[in-house]
Amino acid sequence: MAKKAKGNRVQVILESIETNAEGKSVVSRYITTKNKKNTPERIERKKYHAGVGKVTVHKEIK
Repeated sequence: MAKKAKGNRVQVILESIETNAEGKSVVSRYITTKNKKNTPERIERKKYHAGVGKVTVHKEIK
């Protein structure tokens, strides 16, 4: 179970959908926190995508 966020910090889910070598779509998700007061827009981070085997851009989803 996730911890309750304190103050302006909220948990966000980062997701990347890429295709692997066999041509199948593979989803990779990470959970992180951000300060909604300092960064109200959606964030993008480069993270490792295990299904593809390389670093890809993960974008914040709702």
